[in-house]
Amino acid sequence: MPNSITQQATFGGGCFWCLEAVVEQLRGVHQVVSGYCGGNVPNATYEQVCGGGTGHAEVIQVTFDPAEIAFADLLDVFFATHDPTTLNRQGADCGTQYRSAIFCHDDEQQRVAAAKIAELNAAKLFSRPIVTQVAPFEVFYAAEDYHQGYFRAHPGQGYCLAVISPKVGKFRLKFADRLRGHE
Repeated sequence: MPNSITQQATFGGGCFWCLEAVVEQLRGVHQVVSGYCGGNVPNATYEQVCGGGTGHAEVIQVTFDPAEIAFADLLDVFFATHDPTTLNRQGADCGTQYRSAIFCHDDEQQRVAAAKIAELNAAKLFSRPIVTQVAPFEVFYAAEDYHQGYFRAHPGQGYCLAVISPKVGKFRLKFADRLRGHE
């Protein structure tokens, strides 16, 4: 739970295992929890969310220290580590549960997210417009225990080797100055 010096951010960008593996390496991030947000079924399970009928997105909820890493910096990493231009899809993962989404915890996050999307679209960094959903945060449900820290626990698993490991490698090169232990 956040204290007076930490804040929370909630992002969906495809499989939560991928986002978690990247964001947990950032300096200033205290905790990353994989889970579900943006749906209409209380206490949804992984099986329910994967079925696509709950309205939830697979997300990570990030507890961070804004004195060490700004919300805008988290957005930079978020947009650089998934494709925000594909509606309800990331790679082979398809369905509304894999949508690109930012669930804003307050008006400031809403403002910063909208400005970042406008900036990226104006810069034409992507070949298509960003379709990331920006919505108010309502409720977060933590995913089952076996999803937490999945990449750390299963680096040799097929999906981890084929999808997550290359993504983590690119992230570490691009954001080396923001990693834990890099001062």
